[in-house]
Formats: sequence, C-alpha cells, structure tokens
Amino acid sequence: MIDQLIVGSSTAMQNVKRLIATIAVSDAPVMVLGETGTGKELVAEAVHRASGRSGALIAVNCAAIPTELLESELFGHEKGAFTGADRQRVGLIEQASEGTLFLDEIGDMPLALQSKLLRVLETQRVQRVGGSVAQKVDFRLVTATHRDLEARVADGSFRADLYFRIAVFPVVLPSLADRSVDIPAIIGRMITERMIQSPALDAPHFDASALRALSAHTWPGNVRELRNVLSRAFVLFPGRMVTARHVRDNLLSMSMPDDDDDSHVPEAPEPSELGLPDVSQFHDAFGKSGDLDMRGYLRDIEVALIEAALDLREGCVTQAADALRLRRTTLIEKMKKYGIRRGSLV
Repeated sequence: MIDQLIVGSSTAMQNVKRLIATIAVSDAPVMVLGETGTGKELVAEAVHRASGRSGALIAVNCAAIPTELLESELFGHEKGAFTGADRQRVGLIEQASEGTLFLDEIGDMPLALQSKLLRVLETQRVQRVGGSVAQKVDFRLVTATHRDLEARVADGSFRADLYFRIAVFPVVLPSLADRSVDIPAIIGRMITERMIQSPALDAPHFDASALRALSAHTWPGNVRELRNVLSRAFVLFPGRMVTARHVRDNLLSMSMPDDDDDSHVPEAPEPSELGLPDVSQFHDAFGKSGDLDMRGYLRDIEVALIEAALDLREGCVTQAADALRLRRTTLIEKMKKYGIRRGSLV
C-alpha cells in the first residue's frame, strides 16, 4: 500500500517507508518535514491508508486560506455567527472525525488559531464559531511544513506547547536531488498514471542519457518540478525518444525543439555485433553474381529488423520503435510500406 503511493528504492526513501509503516497503526501525531514539492501530502495519505481508520482524509493548506476564513473552515460555524453566515457549516475538523486531518503548512497558522487547535487536541472536542456546544471528535493529526518550527518557537511566532504536541513522530523527506537514483522509477510511475488518465496520449520515451541528465539536475522544485518537466515532454516529444540534449536544451530551459530533430539518439551497435556481413563478404557476392540488388538487399534487412523488434517487444510498436531508434510514426510508415500488419499500434 505504501509502495503504491510513495515511489523510490533509495536508502532515504526506504527509511521513510519503514517509519510510516511503523507509526501508521498508532494514533500519535505525525509531522512531515521537507522542502516544497517533496511529496508531503503523499506521506499523509500513506499514513492515513495504513492506519485503518474508517473516516476520510481531510487536507487543509493553512497558507492558502485567508486568515479571516481559516477559523470558519477548520472549526465550522453556526447560522448567524457572523455577517454572511446564512446557514450552519460543519468544519473540516469535524469532517475528519474517525479519519485523518492533514494540516499542510501549519507553520503559517495564526497564533490565535494555534491556541484553539491545541485545545481541540487536548479535549478531543471542537466548538463551532458562534456555537455553545462542543462536538466530540476523534481524528488522527498529520501536519507538514517546510519552515523551521523550532526557530519560530524561539521567535514567538509558533506556540511551544503546540509544537511539542504535534511533533511526536517527525518524518523528514529528502529532496529529489538527494535521491536522484529514484528519478527513473518516478518518471515511469508518472507516465503510467498519465496514460491511465488519457490513453490517447503518445508518451515520450527517455533514453539512458536523458535519465542521467535528469539525475544531474539540482531540482529546486523537487518532485513537483519533475512533474512539470514530464508534462513538457508529453507536449514537445510525443511518441519520441528524449535524449540528454533534449533535457538540457528543451525540457529544463523550456525552449522549442528543432522541427527536423530526429537525431541525438544513443549510438547503435556495431554491424559486427549484430551478425551483419563485413566488406569481404560483399566482395564474394559481387564475384559470384557480378552485381547486387542493393535496394532489395537493404529492404530485406529493414524488414527483418522491424519484424525482429516487433517479436522481441511482443508486437508493441512503441517499444519496437524505441529498440530501432526510430520515431513511432516513422516505424508505422515503414510497416505500411512493407505490408507488415501485426502487433498493436501503441
């Protein structure tokens, strides 16, 4: 279950997964720490799913909701509690009862609300704005922040008692640059998810040099930035092989590729490695027949290579095109030209 949500086999991510599996079954608060874009909400979801709680996961970004609205969003309100409160509203804390409440960017929560949240955690009851009766709640709290909360406690902008209440189990997420070995697996998962959502899309393909170039990038935006790069690849290189030059010149710099760019693919094996004849064997062929139908010979080789690639890739044209270092559309044209009607045009 955890592996389905969190991708990565690096040592750092294996440690994170083991920690999640260990703490998920308890009710203790969890604090997820890490840079922006490292996937803190995925950790919250993994904790929730592994906890076995019957309720929902309710996620709140404390930095995205205006201060004057955050209290009503979290605690709810009674009808007439303030101007515009024309009906009762159940707050997100109540909605998280029997489930998990995920407070993202809790470091941006105003001090007044920090005090009210602490009271909820201590009493397991929440009182709506304008209400007189406290509602019983039972939720698992997961918080996240990219800020240094200890420094905020020191300067008085974050309550020390709340900090020690919510930081029972800290989970520190590494940056993408610190786990670059996970990039091929992350890209593979992202492509699979994109194709499930939109099967008609033509997925790009990343060769070894492209993956090395991606691994060498510093990734200030972490996994979120990688997702953006992949989105560009779907637009700029549909069904095509992406190389290191494409990564550097087009995907990371966000410039358009050349229209006729069909090169910069990995070097093909030497002919001798493929069992093709050398020059001396052609001398013998000319000596016996006096001439040679080069077009027919090259056609036969091309057909044989296409059929072999399709056999090895179980009829998948996209994978066969990758193996032949061709664009998918180019391979389809050649198959039509030679009357090769087999496999699936995917």
